[in-house]
Amino acid sequence: MKIISVVGARPNFMKIAPFIRAVNAHNELTGNSIEHCLVHTGQHYDDCMSRAFFRQLEIPEADINLGVGSGTHAEQVGHTMIEFEKILWQKRPDWVVVLGDVNAILACSITAKKEQILCCHIEAGLRSGDITMPEEINRLVTDRISDLLLTPDLISYKNLIKEGTPEHKIRFTGNIMIDTLENNRSKAAKLRIEDILKDYSRNGSLEKLNDLSISDFAVMTLHRPCNVDNKKVLESIVRFVIDEVIKEIPLVWTIHPRTRKMLGNFGLLDEVISQKKLLLLEPLCYLEMLRLNMDSKVILTDSGGLQEECTILGTPCLTLRCNTERPVTLIEYGGASVLVGNNIELIRKEFHSALNKQRTPARPELWDGHTAERCLKAIIEFK
Repeated sequence: MKIISVVGARPNFMKIAPFIRAVNAHNELTGNSIEHCLVHTGQHYDDCMSRAFFRQLEIPEADINLGVGSGTHAEQVGHTMIEFEKILWQKRPDWVVVLGDVNAILACSITAKKEQILCCHIEAGLRSGDITMPEEINRLVTDRISDLLLTPDLISYKNLIKEGTPEHKIRFTGNIMIDTLENNRSKAAKLRIEDILKDYSRNGSLEKLNDLSISDFAVMTLHRPCNVDNKKVLESIVRFVIDEVIKEIPLVWTIHPRTRKMLGNFGLLDEVISQKKLLLLEPLCYLEMLRLNMDSKVILTDSGGLQEECTILGTPCLTLRCNTERPVTLIEYGGASVLVGNNIELIRKEFHSALNKQRTPARPELWDGHTAERCLKAIIEFK
């Protein structure tokens, strides 16, 4: 059996690592019965979003890098399809495996189906209900055309059934992201918080560490256009952070390049940099971010992956979005996250509530660290 797996952006790297381990383990038992090829589309290309992730998560170097790079959604999808088609002509795999909801999975699933190659979508069935999200379009189209849909939770499974997907195409396999968390938890725990802050500090944050003793701290990540591309919205979040959050607790802000750019465009960057209890860090690699999550008093984020990790670790999580494709992570479903959007009054209320909460780890069904094995089994046994 020949399998091509596709990665394109940061979340994919964390999900492909356990799948590759499962393939290698299977081959050790069967005498290399699976020929696996890893294709990196190159959608994200800075060190901490690609090479460092491959190194940290022990992912082998990609067999093929399409070198797509940045661009508009149409440019990324179009260039990926053109280059990936050539790979399919050359390799003629039995399966194309795509993970998550970035542009790469849309482009490669469409291309695979046009070439009449079986396509498996790991992390299928996630729905935010918000069609304005590019990721939602990617999820809908990929799920509609894929042959095998592997869902991370039962809510996702039910979403596919409601949409009319035949049951024989769906398997509930669990959350592959948690495989990576469990495989790296002990390694992350060995990292020192102080070293992370020093190694990734920027804009004077290193100097602040000399005057600031961090025991309790909060973490923030922010990158979605709905939060950072509108001056009024971004400014209101920054004002809340400066006027209220850091008066209660030091905040570690791992700042996305897009967010940094918009802070500069809106004339907010200098004020953010000047705050003594606000530490700006470069984007973190996986282990470093996991380590901060382990000790953070509360996380403010618009990242779906962090919602999942907070659920397992029990970190109170304020999700700066009005909807989520991962409802299983919400408090009402037993998780650790609460949706606050960019409503400052709601953020304020939930922030103060979170500061007084104890960590309460939760483990949704099949979030057990063995999802990749079930995914591979589903592919092998598919008829």
